[in-house]
Amino acid sequence: MRLNGEISHNEEEEEGEKENGNLLPQKVVVVVGYALTSKKKKSFMQPKFEVLARKKGIVFIAIDLNKPLSDQGPFDVVLHKMSGKEWCEVIEDYKQKHPEVTVLDPPDAIRHLHNRQSMLQNVADLDLSDCHGKVCVPRQMVIKKDPLSIPDEVFEAGLKLPLVAKPLVVDGTAKSHELFLAYDRFSLSKLEPPLVLQEFVNHGGVLFKIYIVGEAIKVVKRFSLPNVSKCELANVGVHSFPRVSSATASADDADLDPGIAELPPQPLLERLSRELRSRLVNLFHCSFHCIEPCDSNGVRCACFVLFLVIPCCIFTFQGLQLFNIDMIREHGTRDVFYVIDINYFPGYGKMPGYEHIFTDFLLNLVQSKYNKRPPAT
Repeated sequence: MRLNGEISHNEEEEEGEKENGNLLPQKVVVVVGYALTSKKKKSFMQPKFEVLARKKGIVFIAIDLNKPLSDQGPFDVVLHKMSGKEWCEVIEDYKQKHPEVTVLDPPDAIRHLHNRQSMLQNVADLDLSDCHGKVCVPRQMVIKKDPLSIPDEVFEAGLKLPLVAKPLVVDGTAKSHELFLAYDRFSLSKLEPPLVLQEFVNHGGVLFKIYIVGEAIKVVKRFSLPNVSKCELANVGVHSFPRVSSATASADDADLDPGIAELPPQPLLERLSRELRSRLVNLFHCSFHCIEPCDSNGVRCACFVLFLVIPCCIFTFQGLQLFNIDMIREHGTRDVFYVIDINYFPGYGKMPGYEHIFTDFLLNLVQSKYNKRPPAT
């Protein structure tokens, strides 16, 4: 914790700690330098969030991208969602020069989530078991070049229609969140590679968006694509859809079939939160070279008896603290889930109660470092 560049901790504050049973000094400023796109700043840095942060002693300072980062601050935390090789180099250099500053999140950790093939491979590569359900990755393939070759490649791979088509690269633009549903393989040639093609899984038209902020987990429901009936399989063409997981598609208050809308139970989520930390050291040092075998066409199909360890392992393997998982439940089942997308630094402004969750996270983050400081001599 910094106050005018120094750790704020005096005798009066120590007495306040003892009286209130609080590990943090009563008067402290946590300085967060942030570098966000204009769109992310508008959605995340909302007035009510900044007011609450100030009340809790957290100050946000915009990083000037035209000045050296090391000349700014000092910061306790650097919060960013920027892209590009140059920015990654700036952050890496800053981390080396200022190891005392927490960077949310390291560029190397984020990089895996910029590619829809590698992001789901992180899930498919996990071979962990538990008795709380089965989590799968949809059968998928990547098309990188000639769109005219897509019909033949889909046929050779044996993917079942309909297929969901998404851009391969996730770069935060509206285009990277485009979504198409193809009923026949020949219409796919109208789309522009590089693409990820996934088999569509009926899921009752409801998606679970699992927000993760450090150890905190918040699950919300969003309306998604409706089930495809057997009659509709005779349809042709490619249909585009808006971003289905936006806040305007909230299904939290909708009157839904309990079998479709049921959230994972709270005890499971609490255990999940504990797993995020408990597996950090062991899994971070593991090497995941053993992957689920592909079929003869290079199509991956991974399905594991796994629920509550998936967010844990993504978090620990990649070193991420700010991300969300888009998950669906296979229609007609209670415990078969599919992970269909993972996003770094998602739209937390759409998450109910994000102001308190995020400010508590920042305070706990800095408090943890404060607790590790050697006692004053």
